[in-house]
Amino acid sequence: MKVKRTLKLGLFLLLALTLFACSTGEVNEGKNGGEGDKVTIEYWHVNAETQGGKAVDELVDEFNAQQDEIVVVPKYNPDMYKGLMQNLQAEAAAGKAPAVVQVGWSFLEYFSNNFEYSSPEKVIEKYFPEDDTYLTDHFLENVLDLAKNEEGKQVGIPYSLSTPVLYINKDLLKKAGLDESGPETWEEVKEFSKQILDETGKYGFYLQEPDDNWATQALLESKGASMITDGKASFASKEGIEAYELWADMVTKDKSAVHVSWDEGVQSFIDGNVAMLYTTIARRSHIQDNVNFDAAAIKSPVWEGKDVRLPAGGSMLAITAKDEETQKAAWEFMKFLYSVESMATWTIDTGYVPPRKDVATSEDGLKSFLEENEMMNAAIEQMEGVVPWASFPGDAGLEAEQKLLDIRDQILGGDVGVKEGLEQTEEEINQILN
Repeated sequence: MKVKRTLKLGLFLLLALTLFACSTGEVNEGKNGGEGDKVTIEYWHVNAETQGGKAVDELVDEFNAQQDEIVVVPKYNPDMYKGLMQNLQAEAAAGKAPAVVQVGWSFLEYFSNNFEYSSPEKVIEKYFPEDDTYLTDHFLENVLDLAKNEEGKQVGIPYSLSTPVLYINKDLLKKAGLDESGPETWEEVKEFSKQILDETGKYGFYLQEPDDNWATQALLESKGASMITDGKASFASKEGIEAYELWADMVTKDKSAVHVSWDEGVQSFIDGNVAMLYTTIARRSHIQDNVNFDAAAIKSPVWEGKDVRLPAGGSMLAITAKDEETQKAAWEFMKFLYSVESMATWTIDTGYVPPRKDVATSEDGLKSFLEENEMMNAAIEQMEGVVPWASFPGDAGLEAEQKLLDIRDQILGGDVGVKEGLEQTEEEINQILN
């Protein structure tokens, strides 16, 4: 195990995880005595009930029911991909590992540098020669490249692809005397937000604030900034500061945008208390099923005179199983998840754009669904603007990501100015990257 950096999780967390595993009677790998000769493996994911959790349970149940050799145990990890990486670090320190893990794009380099894994190509070559063309048959080359590290190694297989879109409450926009089709630029977002507050008393805007900086990257890089340049943090450029200031001004000065947790922000939009919500298309299903007003999803705003740059959201699936038996089981489960029918179930429940190239056009896949579901169009139409999710190099990815989260809360909380905060954070991140 090549763990280069031990997180400061403390003995309490390690003990708690150990006690949890013992109390549930779950095993990470190998044969579960309670299941006879079946191989039991764990699938670690980050999908809460409102963002794919129901689909995870449905797919796992279907896989477990259709064969009698493998039992998959899904394990939800809170705090998104950062939380999963922290929990995986604790497992590694204890000499254990799940079989399949969901890794966010921003942690691609961190994962490949710090954890033992088997590339899908290696598992196929060793145990499944009949699948030797599986990856090239079902995935476009540029999509597969998203799951390659800086050394060009195929770390995993893309599973979730998404871009941020702007959900709008057309009823509130109309009440505020605004164009119901929504704003096209970030400058217009600020103007719309202020007018919505003045005319309706409702918040105008919320930009998602989970435990990652994915949407923030879209805001800054579309302005012309770069999160990382030549392996160094570079977001505190003139363009990056200007972009962040527009967001911060809406929150701290105009008071037209709200600064709350991601779940609270999404719920505020669903409740009709926020008119515009900038978040992943993966929230489409939850939003569409729960709003009681005329809602729409439109393409991500652009900056005037700039080309949009949208980080590829979502994740890849990687194999962390250690031995032959569980690696084989992991691949069988992954092949099931990547089938046309499973991909369709996953997309319909979440809104993620399917990474497999034939799902959208297949009668068994999403053809009829996409014809009827207009909210998906915004994400599909803007895929040409997709860029890689910034992944800090080396083994300091978690710490760098956390510093960006900390400064986000300080800036939006009014405790520090944008220029001062971003410049200081950029310097601190580059110090730990050295």
